[in-house]
Amino acid sequence: MTVTTLVILVIIVMLVMLALRMPVAFALGLSGALGLFALRGDAFATRTLGSVPFAETATFSLTIIPMFILMGMFAVKARIAEQVYKVAAHAFRNFPGGLGVATVMACAGFAAVSGSSIGTAATMSRLSVGEMQKHGYHTSMATATVAVAGTLGVLIPPSVILVLYAIMTRESVAKVLAAGIIPGILSALAYSLYIIIASRSSRTKVQSRELEGALVAAGGGGAAPAQAAPAPPAENETRWRDLPIRGVVRVGILFFIVLGGMYSGIFTPTESAAIGALAAAIMLIAEMYKEGFKATVNALTEALKETAGTTSMVFAIIVGSAILSVFFVAARVPHMLTEAVISAGWNPHVTMGLLLLALIPLGMALESISILVITVPLLYPVATELGFDGIWLAILIVKLIEIGMVTPPVGINCFVVAGASGVRVTEIFKGVLPFVVVELILVVILFFVPQLSLWLPSLVSF
Repeated sequence: MTVTTLVILVIIVMLVMLALRMPVAFALGLSGALGLFALRGDAFATRTLGSVPFAETATFSLTIIPMFILMGMFAVKARIAEQVYKVAAHAFRNFPGGLGVATVMACAGFAAVSGSSIGTAATMSRLSVGEMQKHGYHTSMATATVAVAGTLGVLIPPSVILVLYAIMTRESVAKVLAAGIIPGILSALAYSLYIIIASRSSRTKVQSRELEGALVAAGGGGAAPAQAAPAPPAENETRWRDLPIRGVVRVGILFFIVLGGMYSGIFTPTESAAIGALAAAIMLIAEMYKEGFKATVNALTEALKETAGTTSMVFAIIVGSAILSVFFVAARVPHMLTEAVISAGWNPHVTMGLLLLALIPLGMALESISILVITVPLLYPVATELGFDGIWLAILIVKLIEIGMVTPPVGINCFVVAGASGVRVTEIFKGVLPFVVVELILVVILFFVPQLSLWLPSLVSF
């Protein structure tokens, strides 16, 4: 059996196991182990399986991942998302599509402290979908807004996926996190612009239908009056002093501690994550103490349990992907892929664009961390060989992963929103399609204007 045939068989085995709903970590690790046994024999495979799990996880830099996850869980239990959403809804109440814009901005703010796309989508769907429906938003639009805006959790720092990319590629964690700031802001603005345009269009159609109905009522003929659809949110009479501004202040404090401490040189990236988690714990206690000692302890305990579960899942995937990566390296897959790409003689941008586009169908079948750990060991060497910046590549991979998180058949964010809101997932997928177009336009812009991703990292000295 040739090496190429063996690699194809290993990939097929991995995909079959994933299709059979085997946990991702086991699917990656078992397929890699089978490949190593077939390629190098029992002795090499046994040594690898004995050493890789410890070698890949006994790394101090990985401690940043549970710290960021812990900070996000504390922020959720401290009700920061709810507070930010109330403030955003009031701030954008006079905009066309004001609640939709408020949802996007609240997701962006909460993403800045949670670092989790799924956590952001799950939390915000409970807060905003019902409110948007109450104010006349179509169900597909309301749920799609939350699903897509929730993806900002993997782009705006502190992003666990960006941290994992930096660790896998040996890029600077601080620079990779900085690279996500401008694309994250652009994404939030682009989503908001689409919502405003769609809301204006919807309002115009409603007005024309009402006019037509009035003509019919006056005996002018024509169709029957249509039912009025999405109306803008009613004027909110809540005063600013009555709003939970403390939520916005807390987001600012956590963002300043993590990024300010990191980029000022006061803390290392790992230390900033730990200090951020401590600050979030203090905020949780400050928020919950009025409800009693027992409620506070329960909130802290739940946050710790959820952090342990999520961290275990991430580290298991790291181990599984490391075993598969050892097989790929032993089979010289990155080298063969690089040689094949270079020998094809295509324009580097065309080549890189085609390789990146392959992430979209992957995103339709796999969840985000799986895509990252499978593709980065293959794409990163090719990109650097072709002269592309590894930090620029990180942002493009994450943006394409975002698209995968909302596209069928998996679209994990859509399923999270469906579970939290009780809306059929097919309804959510319908509303997501225009947002996917917006995402693809953003990817093209980031691809051809790399300075949008690289300017801030260029100011970071470590």
